[in-house]
Amino acid sequence: MTAPTDDRGGTETAPESGAPTPRTAPLAWGGRLLARTGVAVRGAVGRRDGRATLVVVAALYLLTYLWALRDLTASGPGGVDVFVVAEPVSTALTPLSPFLFEAVARVEAGPIVYLFRPVNVALGIGLGLLVGVTLAVSVVSWRGPEACRIGAGAGATAGVPGLLSGFACCGPQLLVVIGLQASAGLVAAMQWMVPLAVASLLLTLLWVGSRVRIPE
Repeated sequence: MTAPTDDRGGTETAPESGAPTPRTAPLAWGGRLLARTGVAVRGAVGRRDGRATLVVVAALYLLTYLWALRDLTASGPGGVDVFVVAEPVSTALTPLSPFLFEAVARVEAGPIVYLFRPVNVALGIGLGLLVGVTLAVSVVSWRGPEACRIGAGAGATAGVPGLLSGFACCGPQLLVVIGLQASAGLVAAMQWMVPLAVASLLLTLLWVGSRVRIPE
């Protein structure tokens, strides 16, 4: 039996007889949704174009994130110098503002100056991987929908939150970079940008998972 197609040429997931629903069996439904999401992600990273998208997007996102934090700049006087604080562990966990932690090392190499904040590097890598996976699923679903077992339309839609969430994560730091004066209300709202961006990416991946067709 051929599954119906939507207006964009993508294949829609047909309702399955006897399948669990959030109301009748929430745990079974959640487990099935996670399994479907895993199928989409594995299908994306299992292809060369998906892996390339993941690596390139994650790397570019991390570099952009570090630049937005002003941890990576080209303001050095030249030469090579490395400075490490006396107590790196306790210093690394010292918050300066929401989602911004203290640096434990300063590295200068020619014009490049890098402030190493372990917690923020971990956050940048995690966010970059989330954005990369979301866009990898989008790219692979557009180029080869059968790899992720979803329609091309669903994959293209998945790329939008990935891009928007990526910009949202750097919003507070970008205000500092461009020199805008933020009101107290705007600062308070921006404190929620990172968790909301993460939630948006995760919900997008789960939505993609809901479109996956798993043969019985």
